[in-house]
Amino acid sequence: MKPHLDVSAFIAKPGVAITLSDWATRVPDICRGKAAYRRLMEVHVAGLSRLQDLLYASNQYAVLLIFQALDAAGKDGAIKHVMSGVNPQGCQVFSFKHPSQAELQHDFLWRTTRDLPERGRIGIFNRSYYEEVLITRVHPQILRSEGLPSPGKHEEKTWRQRYQSIRNLERHLDRNGLKILKFFLHISPEEQKKRLLERIDLPEKNWKFSAADVRERGYWKQYMKAYGQCISATSTRHAPWHIVPADDKNTAHLIVSRIVLNLLESLPMHYPALNADRSRELQLLRDRLVQAQ
Repeated sequence: MKPHLDVSAFIAKPGVAITLSDWATRVPDICRGKAAYRRLMEVHVAGLSRLQDLLYASNQYAVLLIFQALDAAGKDGAIKHVMSGVNPQGCQVFSFKHPSQAELQHDFLWRTTRDLPERGRIGIFNRSYYEEVLITRVHPQILRSEGLPSPGKHEEKTWRQRYQSIRNLERHLDRNGLKILKFFLHISPEEQKKRLLERIDLPEKNWKFSAADVRERGYWKQYMKAYGQCISATSTRHAPWHIVPADDKNTAHLIVSRIVLNLLESLPMHYPALNADRSRELQLLRDRLVQAQ
């Protein structure tokens, strides 16, 4: 990466009010040309593969990556490219759509906490419990249909309470070795329009298109406000939000992969040490293998 492009610039600092219009959706190219991008991406992917192996072997930490964005911002592509070299046995990806009737019978965190990664693994949430302070805020009728006490009477209080519940959950998880990184892929309305048109015009992308994508574009300002308030209220030192400029997909992939690498490199992980008895056992087994025909 270019020296002046420090990924810390994409962190939403705790306690600072976020206005997303102040954040860029595009930054200068990190690499000059596709070949340079591929080389740097290969370095990142190799590093992630090596550190994932160490994460699994040390069995002390788990990592959760949360991706949130508006439609067509590139969540699926970021997950695919950044995690392309990761062992599938050590990585779990969950996508959360509209909650089922059974899920609505529980608190708003229930359905996602069931899928948190175990120690030694990387979990990825493509959308998450944050939908319950985003889409429900833009469309409050969804909140009113969730069976809560006194629906619609104390909505502002509900958002504050949900932010607090999220912060408390993430602090609890951090204390227990689950490290969380949260990514908002920040796309411009012009770039989103371009990508949605591609989904209509290119036959191989038709399956991605939904009429709901166009309908939700009409709520752009409301979503930007909801995301800004959410990020402001829930970006913390132990579970920071990163606002990733997503108009250029390659740049977004490199930023995300570098942030994940930074986290893994910061963890005090090591391969399990062998005691004297186990070392002698392995040496005896090695000698037996060497002598065997």
